[in-house]
Amino acid sequence: MYQICVSGAAKGDSVEEGKDLAVKLGAAIAKAGHSLLTGATIGLPNYAAEGYKAAGGKMSVGLSPAASKIEHVMKYRLPTLAYDTIIYSGLHYVGRDTLLITSSDAVVSIGGRLGTLHEFTIAMETDTPIGFLQGAGGISDQIQSLMAIAHPLRAGSMVTFSESSEVLIKELTGHLDLEHAKYLNLYQ
Repeated sequence: MYQICVSGAAKGDSVEEGKDLAVKLGAAIAKAGHSLLTGATIGLPNYAAEGYKAAGGKMSVGLSPAASKIEHVMKYRLPTLAYDTIIYSGLHYVGRDTLLITSSDAVVSIGGRLGTLHEFTIAMETDTPIGFLQGAGGISDQIQSLMAIAHPLRAGSMVTFSESSEVLIKELTGHLDLEHAKYLNLYQ
């Protein structure tokens, strides 16, 4: 069982365009038997967490930018119901993003704006495998153009794109299985 992060838009056009895709993504992660991590935010990450729980997912974890549940709900206005546990990092958004990505075995991004781009760059810098679920607009549909300019890939890096949640999860899982072949027993 891997820890799969869902990164994506909290607000904006891609939330409406990607809502159903996010729910299906959460369900695909649950059906594959993985844990779900998100930034404990509204929008597409929360829709993915709801889809994950509805599909019987066993462990959904939110990493909050807030220092407490009160701050999480009252200051940041963030959800709590779709999570088995929320870690209140107190790191605000920038620090939370780093902790979220480095705590994940792989990331799936959907839609998104500046925060999703930030999480992508962290994944690239930390060699965290990342998949982009296409079809929700936002930064996820523009990332290939940005990659052509920035050339972020290093040897061993993995970036994949698909319009299918199941395909992305299968590709990321296959990559992780190969990468961790010597220690697969630790992930069971």
